[in-house]
Parts: sequence; structure tokens; C-alpha cells
Amino acid sequence: MTRTDRLYALVEELRAAAPGRRSARWLADRFEVSTRTIERDLSALQASGVPIWADAGRAGGYTIDAAHTLPPLGLTVDEALAVTIGLGQLARSPFRESALSAARKIEAVLGADEARRTAGLAARVHLLEDEGRTDAPAVLADALGANRVVHLRYRDAAGAETVRDVEPLGYIGKGQDWYLVAWCRLRDGVRAFRGDRVLEAVPTGERPPARALRAEDLAIPFGELRPVSFGSVD
Repeated sequence: MTRTDRLYALVEELRAAAPGRRSARWLADRFEVSTRTIERDLSALQASGVPIWADAGRAGGYTIDAAHTLPPLGLTVDEALAVTIGLGQLARSPFRESALSAARKIEAVLGADEARRTAGLAARVHLLEDEGRTDAPAVLADALGANRVVHLRYRDAAGAETVRDVEPLGYIGKGQDWYLVAWCRLRDGVRAFRGDRVLEAVPTGERPPARALRAEDLAIPFGELRPVSFGSVD
């Protein structure tokens, strides 16, 4: 059994036993490895965000929150490389902190050999980026999910600065550029704000009214919008 397979099986074993507990010795016997190996595996799973808890004492052991976890991904090297490249493309985006966290979790659940091979292949992939570009404020990543009005200080292409309140509706990514699409209260209409031109973004406590975002509202003069899909969700 590879380490990746064992990590998957460990989570499944703890999920099946929950809310009961399994000791490190019991798990070591179950998977025919040392107690130290089991403890390292469980530490790696915890570092990757899997909600596993340990209780000390003779009656203690490890348990998992089965309602709020999924088993670790059994990624191949090619799949891990593809995910790593995709996350790397978000390094200048509002989502960079979550992308870095996700990359660390993937590394934590890969076997040592798979991690080395993935890192070696990833080192051969490079992204060509413009020099002198500033990163989009990370707070923009929370704007849509939080569903709150955001107070923006923005500099347009001509260098003019404005201050406005906006209602986040979505995002558009084009190369290095990430745009926050929002209903602008200053202009009373839908506008797209390029992330690196946002000088300040402060979430407010106000919940905006529900608004539908239509493709025609964006008035994009070139290119084709492709929605980001997640699994089999339509």
C-alpha cells in the first residue's frame, strides 16, 4: 500500500469509526506499519486541514468529524502537476492566499516519491508575467462569498482616482488580470474593476440586494466568457 493509499484508508477508517476513536497502535496494526508512521500520517492529514482530533490517555485515540470532511484526494503525479500549475497561475490574483494553502495541503497528502516527482516537473514549468505589476488585494477574494458591499478606492487606466461603494457580482480572469465585476453605486450600473488598480478595498457590513448578472451587461468587446466548472455541477 502506498502512502497516498494509506492516507485515504486512514480517513475512511476514522470516518467509519466516528464518533468513536482509534488508537495509534490499533491503526498501526490495522495497516501493518509502525506507530510512528501512523502518527506522521495523521499529522500530515491534520496539516492538510482534515478535522482529526487526538485524546490523550489510555482510553484516548484519534477521531474525525465525519460530517465536515472528505477523504484525501488520490492524485496521480500528472493530476498533482496540473493542479499545481493551476494554483500557481493564481499567485498574483485575489485568491493567492487560498491557492497557496491548497498547494500545501496537496503536498501534505502526496507520498514522498510523488511529491518529489511533482516538484521536479513543476520546476520545469514557467509563467511569463509583466514586470512591475502589483497584486490584487486579497480582500477581493472574500467579497463575493461574504455577500457584502465593498468600499473601493480605485485608479482607472487614465490615472484618475475615485471612491465608490460596489456590490460584488462575480469575477473575470484574463491572463494576469483579474476583474471584480460589481454593481457600482457611483455609476449606477455594472462595472469591472481590474484588481491591480484597486488601491483599497474595505468590506462593509451592508448586505446588497439580489441582482442578476447578465453577459450583455458586461459589454466585453473581445474574447469569449467561459464559466469555471466544478466537477459535474452544471
